[in-house]
Amino acid sequence: MFSKALKCFLSAWMFLAMSTSLSAGVVSQADSLEAEAAPLDVKELILEHLKDDYEWHIATYKDKDIGIPLPVILYSKNSGAQLFSSAKFHQNKGYYKGFYISKSGKYKGKIVETDASGNEIRPIDLSLTKNALSLLIGSFLLILLMLFIARTYKDEPIKPKKGLIGAMEVFILSIYDDVIKPVLGEDYKEYRYYLLTLFFFIFFNNILGLVPIFPGGANVTGNISVTFTLALCTFLIVNLTGTKEYYKGIFWPDVPVWLKFPLPLMIIIELVGLITKPFALMIRLFANIMAGHAIVLGLVSLIFITAGMGAALSSSMTGFSVVLTIFIYFIEILVAYIQAYVFTTFTAVFISGARVKSPKTEKSLKST
Repeated sequence: MFSKALKCFLSAWMFLAMSTSLSAGVVSQADSLEAEAAPLDVKELILEHLKDDYEWHIATYKDKDIGIPLPVILYSKNSGAQLFSSAKFHQNKGYYKGFYISKSGKYKGKIVETDASGNEIRPIDLSLTKNALSLLIGSFLLILLMLFIARTYKDEPIKPKKGLIGAMEVFILSIYDDVIKPVLGEDYKEYRYYLLTLFFFIFFNNILGLVPIFPGGANVTGNISVTFTLALCTFLIVNLTGTKEYYKGIFWPDVPVWLKFPLPLMIIIELVGLITKPFALMIRLFANIMAGHAIVLGLVSLIFITAGMGAALSSSMTGFSVVLTIFIYFIEILVAYIQAYVFTTFTAVFISGARVKSPKTEKSLKST
């Protein structure tokens, strides 16, 4: 019963999300036309969506913004530690206790203050932003989902699973049996929990980012800080659990001596490779997810760009934009899975490369 209710809720949520994504812009555009506002700046619209923020904007109703103010946590050399709500900026015309959100320059969109010379300086900023809150919500929902699945299997271990639980079983087995075991071999048990957590964390947040209503819509995995942290975790696990043969291959590789001494050419190449591998993971995930959000917003913007070009052109482009946006939405769902799969697979490959055995160890393992 609970499984059916959860499935119905998720289906209704996704339908409402896609409907909202296509209609919210139409309403806001109509309001802007009535107010004779400036033409739509597509670049600014996309960048505003992709960036992080100090509040979570949900909707606009009767020219009033509805959102969730988030806690601002700062430490300034001038005024010390500060804790207040981001709503204080709106209540005090953008300024509060000497702090404000910069409108331009290298600190655009960030909380700053001014020094004695009038220059903008950044305090130490530990605020809970939109992406950080989405990260916490996504992690909490993912934990609840996994606990529910675990309890279901504990209560009914033999009964075939359907619906959401059956789909999750497919995802788990595809990663566990097709990636973790074949790639890592006998070492798979040591890394299976990390790799499964990594896959579902990325996949769940990718999907959540495609839902434009709360608690979705944040650009979490399209944020370079998040992908950097994920890549850093992979880098640390790979290099802190590497074998002696792995480090021997880095600092004294099996190549002619003149490539290692006096000029350590191959050693330099190997050390650079340690950085480029996780760097490629970071950029791949960041760029693909960010591009997906930008494409969807760009297609929806076609409706507004052609609004003043005549009824025939406007109506035809509106239909074209809606159909193509829905198509891209489904493509992005596929991309959400592919990017999580690729990140997890390459992480498993890098770990496997660091667990290389010496020839003697391999012979003893084969003999046993």
